[in-house]
Amino acid sequence: MDHRDMLIDPTNLAIINHLKDGRASYKKIAEDLSLAEGTVRSRVKKLMDEGVFSISGLVNPEALPDQQIIMVGVRVKGMDLVRKGEEFSQLRSVISVCVVTGQFDLIVTAMLSKDFGLLEFFTQEVATIDNVRSVETFVVYKSFNLKVPLTSQPVLGSEENPA
Repeated sequence: MDHRDMLIDPTNLAIINHLKDGRASYKKIAEDLSLAEGTVRSRVKKLMDEGVFSISGLVNPEALPDQQIIMVGVRVKGMDLVRKGEEFSQLRSVISVCVVTGQFDLIVTAMLSKDFGLLEFFTQEVATIDNVRSVETFVVYKSFNLKVPLTSQPVLGSEENPA
């Protein structure tokens, strides 16, 4: 079963609602919902295993130094939009891909850096995908309510000192 087949029942929705800030304990959720802690734990595990739910730290991209969010409208040749979306989702720096209606077939969101910018994204990544008819890039200057996962950022203090 994949996430498209899994139905989220009212109990799962209540659990997810309790976890929306990512800090509630399974014990507290169980008490609030009159469930056993093991039930909460197993339901969360199943939701995560099925790809329906994840617990992750999201950040405001404007708080990250030397990072830039872009959105790319993509027109493809052919109608296998889901497969094309999956291909784009595997590219370096891509945060999300949506199959959409309107003038574009896909909307790709990516976080770029000073070391891997627009030029590198298009020439090293997008150029590897066949049957792209056209792209239009939107650079995000200011966002509201946007939180994104970190994408392969170096951990501060993890650089090795030369001997």
